[in-house]
Amino acid sequence: MKAAVVSFPGSNRERDIMMALERASGVKPSLLWHGDAEIPDTDLIVVPGGFSYGDYLRCGAMAAHSPVMKALKEKAARGTPVLGVCNGFQILVEAGLLPGALMRNASLKFVCRQVHLRVEDSQSLFTNAYEKGQVIRVPVAHAEGNYTADEDTLKKLEDRGLVAFRYVAPDGSLSPEANPNGSIRAIAGIFNDSKTVLGLMPHPEDATDPHAGGMDGFGMFKSLVNALH
Repeated sequence: MKAAVVSFPGSNRERDIMMALERASGVKPSLLWHGDAEIPDTDLIVVPGGFSYGDYLRCGAMAAHSPVMKALKEKAARGTPVLGVCNGFQILVEAGLLPGALMRNASLKFVCRQVHLRVEDSQSLFTNAYEKGQVIRVPVAHAEGNYTADEDTLKKLEDRGLVAFRYVAPDGSLSPEANPNGSIRAIAGIFNDSKTVLGLMPHPEDATDPHAGGMDGFGMFKSLVNALH
């Protein structure tokens, strides 16, 4: 599986993503710069976390207009899978590849801790190594992860099974205490209509090493290898 990871000024999770992809596939991903106008043929494009352009204006707003994003949107339109994690999710939303918006956490504080996620769909490129309803434990680290959308968009997401993950308690139940940022309907990640683009706020790449927090995130990268190898 060939993967490409996009780096922006202020990105800080590109190496984590690259290590997770290499652990799963055995192939080192290529690293792209935000100023690149073209993206070579690849099986997967990843937009990592961090603070692109210092989070000026809105998180992801400036990065969404970087030269590389035009090429990324063209690739996505032709079906190339795209994964956006944390700031990458924010960038994909700002670029119009995913619906809704990501606002300040309800607490108005930066949140950095482990959370539990319920897998809402196990039939996608990104989640086929999990079971539907499975609860996994991965970290979050963000100040603007509060997902929101209008009622029509939320209905579409729910009706078409486009909610990928929700924040839950360890037993899989919904509770305000389990939602780290106040996201509407406890939404932690969503797909586009074709389920070839996934954005999520938690960091599965930081749960792919048993010596550094566990392996629950490894299933996402194993899923991608299963689907794209």
